[in-house]
Amino acid sequence: FDRSTEKVQVRYSELQGYRVCRWRVAVVGLWVLCTGGFLLLLLYWMPEWCVKATCSRTTVREAEVVLLQSTVSHCSRYYGSNHSGYFSNTLFYFHTKYYWNDEVQNFEVLMRLFFGVNEIAVKVPSVFKLLIKEVLNPFYIFQLFSVILWSADEYYYYAVAIVFMSVISIATSLYTIKKQYVMLHDLVAAHSIVRVSVCRANNDIEEALSTDLVPGDVMVIPSNGTIMPCDAVLVSGTCIVNESMLTGESVPVTKTNLPNPGEGDKEGDGAYSMEEHKRHTLFCGTHIIQTRFYSGELVKAVVVRTGFSTAKGQLVRSILYPKPTDFKLYRDAYLFLLCLVAIAGIGFVYSIVLSIMNKVPAKTIIIESLDIITITVPPALPAAMTAGIVYAQRRLKRIGIFCISPQRINICGQLNLVCFDKTGTLTEDGLDLWGVQRVENGTFHLSEENAYKESLVKSQFVACMATCHSLTKIDGQLSGDPLDLKMFEATGWILEEATEEETSLHDRIMPTVVRPPKQLMPPEPVMSPEQDMELYDLSLAYEIGIVRQFPFSSALQRMCVVARLLGEKRMDAYLKGAPEVVASLCKKDTVPEDFAEVLEDYTKQGFRVIALAHRRLESKLTWHKVQNINRDQMEANMEFLGLIIMQNKLKAETAGVLEDLRRAHIRTVMVTGDNMLTAISVARDCGMIPPQDRVIIADALPSKDGQSAKINWRYADKPSKHMGKAPRLEVRDGPLVDQYHFAMSGKSFAVITEHFQDVLQKLVLHGTVFARMAPDQKTQLIEALQSVDYFVGMCGDGANDCGALKRAHGGISLSELEASVASPFTSRTPNISCVPSLIREGRAALITSFCVFKFMALYSIIQYISVTLLYSILSNLGDFQFLFIDIAIILLIVFTMSLNPAWKELVSRRPPSGLISGPLLFSVLTQILICLGFQTIAFLWVRHQAWYDIWTPESDACNSSPHANFSPKHNSSEDDHNIKNYENTSLFYVSSFQYLIVAIVFSKGKPFRQPSYKNWPFVVSCIGLYIFLFFIMFYPVNDFCLSWLCCRQRKVPKALYMHLAQELSVDPDWPPKPTTTTEANPPPPGNTPENCSSYQIMGDS
Repeated sequence: FDRSTEKVQVRYSELQGYRVCRWRVAVVGLWVLCTGGFLLLLLYWMPEWCVKATCSRTTVREAEVVLLQSTVSHCSRYYGSNHSGYFSNTLFYFHTKYYWNDEVQNFEVLMRLFFGVNEIAVKVPSVFKLLIKEVLNPFYIFQLFSVILWSADEYYYYAVAIVFMSVISIATSLYTIKKQYVMLHDLVAAHSIVRVSVCRANNDIEEALSTDLVPGDVMVIPSNGTIMPCDAVLVSGTCIVNESMLTGESVPVTKTNLPNPGEGDKEGDGAYSMEEHKRHTLFCGTHIIQTRFYSGELVKAVVVRTGFSTAKGQLVRSILYPKPTDFKLYRDAYLFLLCLVAIAGIGFVYSIVLSIMNKVPAKTIIIESLDIITITVPPALPAAMTAGIVYAQRRLKRIGIFCISPQRINICGQLNLVCFDKTGTLTEDGLDLWGVQRVENGTFHLSEENAYKESLVKSQFVACMATCHSLTKIDGQLSGDPLDLKMFEATGWILEEATEEETSLHDRIMPTVVRPPKQLMPPEPVMSPEQDMELYDLSLAYEIGIVRQFPFSSALQRMCVVARLLGEKRMDAYLKGAPEVVASLCKKDTVPEDFAEVLEDYTKQGFRVIALAHRRLESKLTWHKVQNINRDQMEANMEFLGLIIMQNKLKAETAGVLEDLRRAHIRTVMVTGDNMLTAISVARDCGMIPPQDRVIIADALPSKDGQSAKINWRYADKPSKHMGKAPRLEVRDGPLVDQYHFAMSGKSFAVITEHFQDVLQKLVLHGTVFARMAPDQKTQLIEALQSVDYFVGMCGDGANDCGALKRAHGGISLSELEASVASPFTSRTPNISCVPSLIREGRAALITSFCVFKFMALYSIIQYISVTLLYSILSNLGDFQFLFIDIAIILLIVFTMSLNPAWKELVSRRPPSGLISGPLLFSVLTQILICLGFQTIAFLWVRHQAWYDIWTPESDACNSSPHANFSPKHNSSEDDHNIKNYENTSLFYVSSFQYLIVAIVFSKGKPFRQPSYKNWPFVVSCIGLYIFLFFIMFYPVNDFCLSWLCCRQRKVPKALYMHLAQELSVDPDWPPKPTTTTEANPPPPGNTPENCSSYQIMGDS
């Protein structure tokens, strides 16, 4: 299996080479200086633009920078020098090194050259790096710009509020991201570096660190077990391995050594392939429980993959670099914001032109024109949008669902397909024996509850149950496939294996022995005195030795063993497997005529049915001949023994939850590492596949020996009756209802993905059961479902589900171990009842996001209309008016309108996925026109009132000065923004009521959220604000309230001289005019001079 190179396919549509151009870099640097660094930010946000702006095109062979347009747009830089040779340039992409090969003019991953350190290193970035990356988000940059602008305009209060919210948001985000990195690092680092024994030249054993392992090294597997630090293939000995990290099935698997070519086994022919020789391969991250060796030989394995190229490395890589999830809501939100920016641009130009025409100072022009941008595009939008998600996250936490990626909550509201792992998710772990149904003389006996009977102890049926399995003992405990374990336990027999010392002394001759318990054996006859003790014990012993095993093959759907009863010369072959397969290998006269009907009856009830068969072998077949006989020769002319009926118990909540999802028109799919027939049986049992529906199994075969790849189609049950009939659709109550489901194995899925891309989309449209799926295949299935525009959820509980959980729109783990690191959601409830709860909360959060976005958009447009109208008379809203609107109304309403809990049940309707839809745009545009109309009417109507006059201090209701006789020209220091006028007051009241009306209109309730009247904080806030606004509008407040809202108040100075200077600055009679005279006033009778004015100013007559 010497493979010097292994080509790794990178999915990309275009690969472009670039070389850094110095003059381009200089020009870009100059523009960066001219734009005050803004261009640098833009190039940081758009890496593709950065490459094209600073580099010139060249061939990929000579490139210094590569632009790779792949499933994830990514820009990668070369590492290494550009020198002549076979491998000249190096591309480091997603933790994998690629080398340029001149012969094929493409990149390759080499396994025997430049393989590097055998380590899966997950680096935890520093807080500073994470902070910089988070702060450079476009929204935070815009908030920084807004805060600087408001500070220049002395609008400190709201600026502080925005800064406070931004700091909390950034800190929360940093904590979450850092925690995820640390968890993944700890998980990977736990067993990544161990000490191993490596076999060197002359069979010398050398201790080394696992990081030094390279492909081709021969490592010794310790007898007490270990965690595999690499992918390796067994070349001697046998290992019992727990592969739950890969398959999710916590069932020990026996791994045998790779057969040598010429041993009579077809698998020994040809080069080693990890896919074909899976049962000889030890995968990285799997747990070696126990090893076995013979004749004193060590258990050895040859390293074939290291680092991120291993099975575990690929799993970690899929967690680190998931394909980004594109959600229409966020794309539409950006488009909507661009529309608001365009509106802001119009206001920006309008403000500048109007200010220049009225000769406004340059500083005021800059501040007011830029301010209209911050009004139209509200900087508080991210915080407002986050509010609903935070509340949903808090509600999920109350029901035991924890979230490490809050943005995914919104996406969960769109889920219309959920994939479920089987073992530990839909079902309890393992199978239970329901009963047996034996066959004698070609007819069925009545079903029996178990085979633990004295009358059956020496029957071939029980002998088959006791021997036809792959069980082994680990630390004295039976271990193996759950089906085999339950079947063997039902016999009550005892299994004995050769000890480590015995196997080291023999050459694989010591067989595994099974025997019944003494209580099931008939009474012992009395031993005569002349009988030999050993011969007497031998005559009483009833033991069966397992001579050879043909392991279970998912392709063949059966397994077979050769066994010999102690004292017998002839051997027996025992077969178990899928009923149809076993029946086809048996003599026709031994198979009951009603076999098909009995089988269909059991399968319709959701049972997993296993058939047994037996064959008495010829006496000429010796032990040595049995070891070399072909499997097909052994599995022929069998006698049918009967059926074993197993049931995989569903969790109590499974059927009800799947029914709820079905009523809500949410499709369900099973994706598991377990056996195909078991998976189909469970799918029927839980209601995922209705009893009347057909299951079509797609068996795909890869291209071989010049033949092209092909797909064989067959029905899962009763193939003889239905093979010629095409799947059909029936009409029930109007809509078309699918009457067929596809099922396929991981091997078939891989072939279809590679050779039948056009068929794949059709298959996933009706695919319900995907069995024997590897971790990366689960991820590929999620991507295939997403490619046909499904919003996919994934629910699993094992490390093998990590990639799929990360890739799905909404992944929820039922385990708090490995899967929780990758999964956005983790449930403490170990059943699938969390799935509907998550979807309901997701729908509520999504509708809340729509409500908040529409409200914030209307808020900005309403304020934009108010400010634009006031700019026309060179006026504006006052600082405290802005503050009252932004905090007392907007933030209070936003944070309370998001509190509506989710609706109590899942409905069949789904919320809209995007903002750009007819009904939504119509409602927003209609509200904009209504608000524009009422504000324009108020603005013009107030100017046509009989009492209207252009504002003067004498007519000002907001005047807070004690002086009533100052002239307008002295008010410039108090009202330099021309805030105190009738238009301002009218628009302030009208717009304030509009904010509240819009909030109530957009606060949507059922069918996705509880009605708004049940949200008491929102109701109280609205009523309180209405009362306050009516109060200040109708109650004549002359001295404080309105002036506080309308004008920026001067602080009362502490020093007397400052207080005196402030009074004099607004006194119209100070300083005295040259033509006036100041005369002392005589004190009135009974008053001292301190209690009255001591002077008066007289004009010159």
